[in-house]
Amino acid sequence: MSRESESESVPPGDLPGALPEELRAELVAFRRDLHMHPELGHQEFRTTAALKARLEAAGLKPRVLRIGTGLICDIGGTPDGGTRPVRPVLALRADIDALPIPDTKTGVSYRSTVPDRAHACGHDVHTTVVLGAGLVLADLAKQGLLPHPVRLIFQPAEEVLPGGATDAIECGALDGVGRIIGVHCDPRVDAGRIGLRHGPITSACDRLEVSLDGPGGHTARPHLTTDLVTAAAKVVTEVPALVARRIDARSGLAVTWGRIEAGHACNVIPQHAELSGTIRCLDLAAWRQAPDLVHGAIQEIADLYRAKSEINYVRGVPPVVNEPEVTDLLRDAMAARRGHASVEDTEQSLGGEDFSWYLERVPGAMARLGVRTPGERGIRDLHQGDFDADEHAITVGVELFTAAALIDGATRSV
Repeated sequence: MSRESESESVPPGDLPGALPEELRAELVAFRRDLHMHPELGHQEFRTTAALKARLEAAGLKPRVLRIGTGLICDIGGTPDGGTRPVRPVLALRADIDALPIPDTKTGVSYRSTVPDRAHACGHDVHTTVVLGAGLVLADLAKQGLLPHPVRLIFQPAEEVLPGGATDAIECGALDGVGRIIGVHCDPRVDAGRIGLRHGPITSACDRLEVSLDGPGGHTARPHLTTDLVTAAAKVVTEVPALVARRIDARSGLAVTWGRIEAGHACNVIPQHAELSGTIRCLDLAAWRQAPDLVHGAIQEIADLYRAKSEINYVRGVPPVVNEPEVTDLLRDAMAARRGHASVEDTEQSLGGEDFSWYLERVPGAMARLGVRTPGERGIRDLHQGDFDADEHAITVGVELFTAAALIDGATRSV
């Protein structure tokens, strides 16, 4: 979705880093190209190559992660020719992968050209925003106006548990980093605005796979065997209730099932059943307890119905917990560019985000980047084939990141 006539934003005071009109147009074209060529996690070779080429054209030296996709790129460095120690780096993070769903948008020229693949979570916008901020900051660095080193992190595989953030960290993405910031598209927030929150802003998200086995038998004689379908049904209905009663309700720990399969005939008790779902949790401490609680509850139900259970609890991501000082940095940066009215409070989401793995190591914060066209009715939700973003959000995101880098650097240089 595009607005050909965007509202102009003039940075107040002497804060540099406004997005030039010619770069704005280039970034929109870059985002549309990514949108037309979505790539799944750990397959983002074309995206990685496009980013590398553009950053090198700006005189930067991006480094592709040793896993083959994703890259990091440093801007600025030691002052005075390296005679003083390097100050902590501010990292700007983007995720570059797409989703395995079809693009169902109509009436746009940049619809996905790859069957059953779509940038339906806005990662193309995140990527373009960090690229644009990097290009603006690189120009400021050449002019001697960047007071603090910045690192661009283009991370693969955010949609793949436990998330490509762990790969980026292992490849040194956080080496020397003092703070990290990111954005996530929010179709409930108007383009031109951001949403912020101190503390948890997303949920933890894990994956659960359960197999139940028994000897099978005839439905006329369930007492002589393991009634596996009933056992599976009891796991589905009773495990969430058991878990909810064994932890503080304020933690928001929820077990939700998405798949159950058992049997092939109406008069045959099957020998095997499979269930899968997710565990979501609002509280970091409760998330750490979740595996033991869930294992215990499933085992109790399985034992009661004489079913043999096999549980595969796949750790996903912890909640994204925004550090207050960095959250305030984003608030100040947005206010400097667009005024205090451009920032709104946001609620904690039950969605998962692997940006949380960075925050396990360094302080940081994530903002919700508004992508809804002002006045638009209805909401095109994330992870839906018709999702699109008002491209004015690209300008806003670039302004947010560049202002944050300048304000953070000036503050720490005092």
